[in-house]
This record gives sequence, structure tokens and C-alpha cells, in this order.
Amino acid sequence: MWWLAWLWLVWLVGGLALLGLELHSQAFFAFFLAIGTFGAAVTAALVSGRWWPSVVVFAGLSTAGLALVRPVFVRAVEHRQGPPLVLPGASGSGTLVGQPALTLDAVGDEHHPGHAQLAGERWLAVTEAPGGLGPDTAVKVVAVRGTTLVVMPMGGA
Repeated sequence: MWWLAWLWLVWLVGGLALLGLELHSQAFFAFFLAIGTFGAAVTAALVSGRWWPSVVVFAGLSTAGLALVRPVFVRAVEHRQGPPLVLPGASGSGTLVGQPALTLDAVGDEHHPGHAQLAGERWLAVTEAPGGLGPDTAVKVVAVRGTTLVVMPMGGA
């Protein structure tokens, strides 16, 4: 079986592909599979003539990493980023519409945006109100355009 001599290279290429996938997803999932494939590559290089030891090492390292280490990484990242912005009954940006906010500075049209505070977060904001809005104005969100809130004064629109 000539292919067993090249098995380490297959594991190595697979590990590099998984690392590339992890760089794009940053979910700490493919990373541990990549660790398993690198361990399997080393095993395949040291134990030539048999394929099953590398599969056992891959399964063991990947499973241990996903079950034991990944939860610690995920908690550390969540702690660093702080709690997610969740509004009551929210499930998507459309649920921001109708929520109260407060302007932090002067808010004008798309050419003169300002900022508003919504649920403790600072957002870019614009308004269609004539003359714009001053700071510390109570507003409600009437639309969301990308990451920009469209706001109107409370009682308006």
C-alpha cells in the first residue's frame, strides 16, 4: 500500500485547510479539528505502514479539544466582548424598529449623521426630521439601514 507512505502529507494538508477555515469562521471549532489532524500527521509519519493509529490520534485530540478546551475559549471570548445586545422579543435588526433611544450629539441627514444610544450601545444615527435633532433628544427607531439607525423624535412619525 504505497499511499500509506504519503498519509502524513494528507493529514498535514487537511490540517492547514482547517486552520484556513478557522481564520474565516473564528468559532473555535475547526481549530481543534486542525490540532487533531496535525497530531495524526505526526503519528502517520512515525508509524508507517498502518493507517489506524493516526485515525485514533485524530479522534482523540479533536474530541478532547472540542469537549474540554473549546468551552473555556468560548467563555473567554464572550467575557471579553461583553454581553450581546438583546432587546426584549428581539430576533433580528427589524426588531430594533420602534425601540426608544437617546441622541448623544446632533443628528442630521445621511450627510450629517450623529449618534444615538440604544440599549446601552452607541449607534450611528440619521433622521429625516426637518432641521435635524439636537443632543439628548428622546427618539424612536423608525428604520435600520445596515448599521445605521433612522430615528425620529418621540411623538413624531
